[in-house]
Amino acid sequence: MPFKIAVCIKSVPSPDEYDKMTIDPETMSLVRAGISSVVNSADKHAVELALTIKEKHGGEVTVVSMGPPDAKEQLYEMLALGADKAALLCDKKFAGADTLATSYSLSLLLKNLGDFDLILAGNESDDSGTAHVPSQLGEWMDIPHIANVVSAELEGEKYLIAEKELEDGTAVYKLTLPCVAAVKKKINTVRFATMGGLFSAKSKPLTILGADDLKDLNEEYIGLTGSPTQGGEMRTVHQGRNSQAIEGTEEEIAAVILDKINALI
Repeated sequence: MPFKIAVCIKSVPSPDEYDKMTIDPETMSLVRAGISSVVNSADKHAVELALTIKEKHGGEVTVVSMGPPDAKEQLYEMLALGADKAALLCDKKFAGADTLATSYSLSLLLKNLGDFDLILAGNESDDSGTAHVPSQLGEWMDIPHIANVVSAELEGEKYLIAEKELEDGTAVYKLTLPCVAAVKKKINTVRFATMGGLFSAKSKPLTILGADDLKDLNEEYIGLTGSPTQGGEMRTVHQGRNSQAIEGTEEEIAAVILDKINALI
């Protein structure tokens, strides 16, 4: 059986359009209508690691994601880089999910797709940056997991040797496969898609699944309903300041400013 690697990627709002983003006052979730989406930057490095392992040891790389229908474009982008397959979990029932509901849903997706020897992900997302999902995914799947990975290599077919970044250095861990590893962006340099990769991406299999397609799904754990993290009160902060025009010569203006400063002391 070929060595099977799954890489979890996330479609996130383009950083170039953060100024256009708003929050729905009722659901307290981001309104992404009209905002361009891109592949989460750290996830690209997870895909690069998967492709590097495949080139060295053989195997098959499947990229997976949960998101709206348009997220398939980000999956196609990773297929163009060299991934073999893709799967998108897409259903309105998953909308509004926090990290716990997201990791649960992804764990069901992966289990329904088959057995994977290694699951990779970016360490955190550009839009929320919690770094929760990879570790939560490992817990849902009841397999070893590690975060803040800055280098990783297979040891035979049973172990992953991973270097983890700590506050005061690094530490090397030996994890039994299957496991989940969340990588930092510094782990590698992401390749560019070739012309051949771009042409072949659309011909590679991309499966779209909904909630009804997942075996053993408990709908109490998905979407906004299954999310213990809920948005609180939203307030608009007005940062305007009162201003006063001061006229006169430079000396007169300076004297007025000095008087105002002295009045505050």
